[in-house]
Amino acid sequence: MSAPSRPVGSITRGTTNPNRLRRMDRWIAAVHGRALRLAQAPLAVDLGYGAAPWTAVELLARLRTVAPGVRVTGVEIDPERVAAARPYERAGLDFVRGGFEVPVPGRPALIRAANVLRQYEEDAVAAVWERLCARLAPDGLLVEGTCDEIGRRHVWVALGPEGPRTVTLAARLASLGTPSDLAERLPKALIHRNVPGEPVHAFLRDFDRAWAAAAPYAPLGARQRWLRSVAALAADWPVVDGPRRWRQGEVTVAWEALAPRGA
Repeated sequence: MSAPSRPVGSITRGTTNPNRLRRMDRWIAAVHGRALRLAQAPLAVDLGYGAAPWTAVELLARLRTVAPGVRVTGVEIDPERVAAARPYERAGLDFVRGGFEVPVPGRPALIRAANVLRQYEEDAVAAVWERLCARLAPDGLLVEGTCDEIGRRHVWVALGPEGPRTVTLAARLASLGTPSDLAERLPKALIHRNVPGEPVHAFLRDFDRAWAAAAPYAPLGARQRWLRSVAALAADWPVVDGPRRWRQGEVTVAWEALAPRGA
């Protein structure tokens, strides 16, 4: 199949800030670092990095702590953004114009698409996921999600070449009122499904109940309350990580448990 004659997708608002994606980057390094380290000439793609190249620059630095040979390519559909990023190129980091076709050689070991699909319709998500997953290396990972402007609240879906695997919620715990505060940062595939009768709504309801039950641990700090809440939640939901990740203000759940009904 020939490559598209023009980038696939639409120009996003381009909002970005330094350190905005630190929680996602930290998780990727922890769960996918070994695969990146073992891959031959691994390439990570920062898809839709926005009006400034900070997230791609930071992704390279963070991934190289676990995979020194990794390279990062920032992909943006807006040619002016690509031109503005070019002065930041260095060994292992470059920028190209493109969209969901991911115009890079070979198959990336990682594609990160943060705050990109937020501006699309829900019914567009499945096709974009399928297209991006088809570009991955056999052991590659797609991470697609949404965060707030300064990266304190973030929810993402991790997908392999076969499709979605997990959903991760991550927060700066000191600023979290209840776990359901993260609902406003659900990725496009889930945000409109936070209604009664949908699994993600039931999950957030149960998380809030566990949080309320763990209130006696609040004097020990938000982290201790979060740990107790997630441990209780794991009794009824397929939480796939453990206390080491929970201590970072994260919890990861199997996609099948939160997937929209009928998906």
